[in-house]
Amino acid sequence: MGASDDIGGIMLKSCRALLAALSLSLAVAAPAYAQEKTGAKPGFSLMPGTARIVLMRPSIRVGAQSTGGMYEPNADWTDQARENIAAALAKAQTGLGNSVVAYAEPLGADGAKVAEYRELFGAVASSVIEYQFFKGNRLPTKKRKDQFEWGLGPDVRALPGLDTADYALFITTEDHFGSTGRKVLQVFAAMARIPVAAGVHKGFAGLVDLRTGDLVWLNADMQMGGDVRDAEGADKRVRQLLEGFPGKPVEASVVSAPAIAASPAIASAH
Repeated sequence: MGASDDIGGIMLKSCRALLAALSLSLAVAAPAYAQEKTGAKPGFSLMPGTARIVLMRPSIRVGAQSTGGMYEPNADWTDQARENIAAALAKAQTGLGNSVVAYAEPLGADGAKVAEYRELFGAVASSVIEYQFFKGNRLPTKKRKDQFEWGLGPDVRALPGLDTADYALFITTEDHFGSTGRKVLQVFAAMARIPVAAGVHKGFAGLVDLRTGDLVWLNADMQMGGDVRDAEGADKRVRQLLEGFPGKPVEASVVSAPAIAASPAIASAH
């Protein structure tokens, strides 16, 4: 038996072990429910030409998904995605109906505080998906259709550079591209009729009212399209993220001219 046979045998055993674990988890899994993707604070509306919106530096993570489903960061892919999404956002901003300017992110302690709010937005968006958009897990206080009470807190306005803005636009996107091992596992799982996803592609876009810190609009999808490692895929991702954006004219389309005179928003790797 050669080395290749040994490797194949090890992979087969690993796949079998993972399939056994997946079978057990599916046996006790809760029933599936339809999931919403967009929510807005009751009574909130935004007319075109009435607000100044600051685009916070997007948070972007791109990497591989191991055979067992673990995230493995990839710096090159992340850099590609940062560049592509920044360009896609610059094109899309002219069609959002209101003035959208890139945030001039500070350095030092203030920069660290901005990063904390970026992470907080991601956590809040994840909670909205889990406890409001996903009907099976809805909290008792989130079951009414006119209920959407989420936010980052009023202190977000104290961040440098936000005192003259009306809203802050936060964007988070995360991609785990399935590795070869993960794809092999998916094939074996399909043979055993066990659903196994190869890859994670999620994104959140949220508008925060800087007067109150309330999250007034959120678009969140755990199965987003577009390969952010190339320009065309990043354009598709940004279109999906900004779908239904408040104040956006219905006839607005993505154009090529830059939307802002300020320095372009540079995506964060965190």
